[in-house]
Amino acid sequence: MRPARILAALALGATLAGCGADGEPVQPTLNATVGIGSGGVHTYGGVGLNKGPLNVYLGF
Repeated sequence: MRPARILAALALGATLAGCGADGEPVQPTLNATVGIGSGGVHTYGGVGLNKGPLNVYLGF
């Protein structure tokens, strides 16, 4: 499979788990950081879902 299809399948699974389609809804986690340095202002962050042994995290 192409990497894009794998990522799409993981995103679909995370979306279904997040909305509660397979049981109780899962509370997403959010991480955001703002850094200031000589190169300017940089932002970092990510969103994650945890359900049992499955952890999905998307950083940006």
